[in-house]
Amino acid sequence: MRLEVAELRASRMRLALAADAERRSIERALHESVQQLLVTLAANLELAAVSVDVDPAAAKTLLPEMRRDVQQALDETRKLADRIYPPLLDAGGLGVALRSAAASVDVPIRIDVAVGAECLPEIAGMVYFCCLDLLERVDGGSPVAITVRDEEEALTFEILAGCDVDAGSPVRDRVEALGGRLTVRQGPDHQTRVSGSLPLPR
Repeated sequence: MRLEVAELRASRMRLALAADAERRSIERALHESVQQLLVTLAANLELAAVSVDVDPAAAKTLLPEMRRDVQQALDETRKLADRIYPPLLDAGGLGVALRSAAASVDVPIRIDVAVGAECLPEIAGMVYFCCLDLLERVDGGSPVAITVRDEEEALTFEILAGCDVDAGSPVRDRVEALGGRLTVRQGPDHQTRVSGSLPLPR
């Protein structure tokens, strides 16, 4: 019992530290990418406003650069929003959200999701972030297969990667925080199989 309590406390501490690290990472990304792009855009807008009467041609040459900065700021903002909570989880479901995330990862991937519409957002979000965390650890070019199933009393997921992947304690802690189980098996052929199960309330 003491060991279980100690492990529970350690798991909660790891979750808190991981959440804090993620918040700091998002803050840095906001400062180093989106904020800098917006500062540059504001400076170019000010320059264009000054130039539009005295040198219209010079003001016009700034437009493509400002358009590029706006698009890049929008793209960076979307990426940061997806790290917090991807809107596609609500709009299109877990399968659509996973396929969108996979499109930005340089690995050959197969996704097979069969989840009922009644899947709770916190369960779908947990599976999404676990899969995303593992995808980001996969070596470029290594094939990956993701399978998600809505079984009788649990949502199960499996990630099979064609390389050695360190699943890390944050993934296990996330799953166990919702009463689930996670197993990681690494074979002699340098394949990693991560299997998770999350109980579904009935």
